Amino acid sequence: MFLTPTELQAVLGVRVRGLRLSRNLDQRTTAEKAGISEKALRNLETGRGSTVETLLRVLKALDHLDGLDQLAPEVSVDPMALLRQPKPPQRVRRPRGPRKPGE
Repeated sequence: MFLTPTELQAVLGVRVRGLRLSRNLDQRTTAEKAGISEKALRNLETGRGSTVETLLRVLKALDHLDGLDQLAPEVSVDPMALLRQPKPPQRVRRPRGPRKPGE
């Protein structure tokens, strides 16, 4: 199931709203704590467009920045180190035994 960016914004907004409500906070208090306007918070929660900065401010205000690790986990493997490694074998090589006469 592929969602459009607009649909994803709506899903994200519903989740942010649910997180806010689970913390028992109203929009005004959350917006003040995040340092944003109530309208910016409403736009985020309704999926009507927002900025990454607004999202981060709200997540911080809701004490939920650990959600970023799920959204964009740190790379645990250095891609450059992978390039420097020798290529893994593509086939199984069997040792050749002594040749029989006539082969």
